[in-house]
Amino acid sequence: MTKGRLGLPSSDFHAAPGAPPVEWRIDDAPVPYAAAVAVMEARVAAIAAGTASELVWLLEHPPLYTAGTSARDTDLVEPQRFPVHRTGRGGQYTYHGPGQRVAYVMLDLNRRRPDLRAYVAALEAWIIATLDAFNVRGERREDRVGVWVRRPEKGEGVEDKIAAIGIRVRRWVSFHGISLNVEPDLSHFSGIVPCGITGHGVTSLVDLGQLVSLPEVDMQLRATFTAIFGPVESA
Repeated sequence: MTKGRLGLPSSDFHAAPGAPPVEWRIDDAPVPYAAAVAVMEARVAAIAAGTASELVWLLEHPPLYTAGTSARDTDLVEPQRFPVHRTGRGGQYTYHGPGQRVAYVMLDLNRRRPDLRAYVAALEAWIIATLDAFNVRGERREDRVGVWVRRPEKGEGVEDKIAAIGIRVRRWVSFHGISLNVEPDLSHFSGIVPCGITGHGVTSLVDLGQLVSLPEVDMQLRATFTAIFGPVESA
């Protein structure tokens, strides 16, 4: 395994030399969840069939909760607060809404590395490297998927979650992906037990004092994605 900046994986998930670059798409208007899932389903089928390129799709959703395949009914604290979508991704309940950067990642892992555990670690590394560009130290935890930030000002051992990961793979083509809290309304997370984890809070870049915009975050996501997964199409 080669290591890049911050000791993170740098080439484990690069496509073979000469492979087409990954399409990089950004939607400015919030995308309804069901519409996004339909787009992903169609694109994954096309990637698997060899008729479409890989895609990273950056977007926001209107306020909503999603329930992954391991979601427990008791973790939906306020079922009437926002629409709830049952989804085929792994994981439990999470929140999506304005101010949160969602990145749906559709990669052909057959051409890269068909290893789900390593793929999740690479997504975590992508987020951690992005946060580092804003002087935020994100960390992974062996017993908790996602990326975490230590909050010593809140007390000894306190950690908040800043990014969630939930993936699905079909014929070794990935979809769903990550969500990074830039400036969402953090009170919206109180309607669920995020990812089924109690005893920890949630945070965002702005909550941590980093007054950054979504376009600024997108720029860093693009740069750090390229380091870990390989080239994307020209802007």
